[in-house]
Amino acid sequence: MLRKKECVAMLLAGGQGSRLYALTNNIAKPAVSFGAKYRIIDFPLSNCINSGIDTVGVLTQYQPLVLNEYVGNGQPWDLDRTFGGVHILSPYEAKTDTSWYKGTANAIYQNIRFMKMYDPEYVLILSGDHIYKMDYDKMLQAHKAAKADCTIACMEVPLNEASRFGILNTKRDGSIYEFEEKPENPKSNLASMGIYIFTASKLFKYLELDEANPQSENDFGKNVLPAMLDAGEKMYSYRFEGYWKDVGTITSLWEANMDLLGVIPNFQLNDRDRVVHSRSPLAPPAFVEGEVVNSIVATGGEIEGKVVNSVIGTNCVIEKGAEVTDCVLMGNIVVKSGAKINYAIIDEEVTIGENAVIGAPKTEACNIESKTGGITVLGRGITVSKKGKIAAGEIVDKSV
Repeated sequence: MLRKKECVAMLLAGGQGSRLYALTNNIAKPAVSFGAKYRIIDFPLSNCINSGIDTVGVLTQYQPLVLNEYVGNGQPWDLDRTFGGVHILSPYEAKTDTSWYKGTANAIYQNIRFMKMYDPEYVLILSGDHIYKMDYDKMLQAHKAAKADCTIACMEVPLNEASRFGILNTKRDGSIYEFEEKPENPKSNLASMGIYIFTASKLFKYLELDEANPQSENDFGKNVLPAMLDAGEKMYSYRFEGYWKDVGTITSLWEANMDLLGVIPNFQLNDRDRVVHSRSPLAPPAFVEGEVVNSIVATGGEIEGKVVNSVIGTNCVIEKGAEVTDCVLMGNIVVKSGAKINYAIIDEEVTIGENAVIGAPKTEACNIESKTGGITVLGRGITVSKKGKIAAGEIVDKSV
């Protein structure tokens, strides 16, 4: 008996994440820590299994070691299946051609054999660097109802920010008549979320046509989607109205972490219906003897100092007399007594020495010209010495 999957998901997780600077020197962007006990890739993987999609190809390329180890066999997301499940897909040497993934469309094209192995009717294309919760099955049902060849998830954004996105121009019935990739003068504010559902036969056809075109940049937004529109294929928008955040910059990553401290409608990470799963380590509750104000503190570690408006990851130690304000600490971090940290993102395995001063209060730092909007960034595994000082907005990837 021939077995098949109705829908296979392909998760693009090979991005370098250059705008996250020191945080992605040694790991792929989807492997960056988030929200005290998660990594960014937890969100699309959890969305898949919560939507009934149990076959996911994770396309990796840049610094894949941490991401590969984290995903493993997919067990935390219930994706350890004998038929289907999660698969890590890296570029490989073929008999006739060997190359890195050249663009989003080329990455999917290089894995056509993987998709065809499951003989799917539909293929879901996802990005691995967004924070959101979404029921992909509802989008799939809308795709079927419209008898679409391609459905693009979208949401309204402020018009003055629309030029940062792929913009959909649609008719009243939601059908797309024009797709503009990052237009200078956008005609609408309906932005693509980088989430696509294709009827599989159409996807394979246009990927092959795109690959055969030597002038193509092998990109969905720039090449494949416009080609489908030009050919008159049926393309529809699917409006999403929940929380969604592209965490491709230091500022947006900090903001998304801070959003967890407020009340965000329909974005509870541990609600029973649509849990966000993670491979967070088993650890006892954090020992908290200090002062914790409007903050998230993950398991493990000890909090004896003062923590305000911050997200504190697993197994962090904040000693007595230390103060952490408006910060994201990603995990396994030691903040020695007397240290003061303000408006910063600090990667894993970092030690802050006694009486060190990191960053500046948010009200001051926001006025400083820097690539990070005044947020101080410390890379993975560094040590800041006793009484060390790092100015607001600095990006540090070596011990100080």
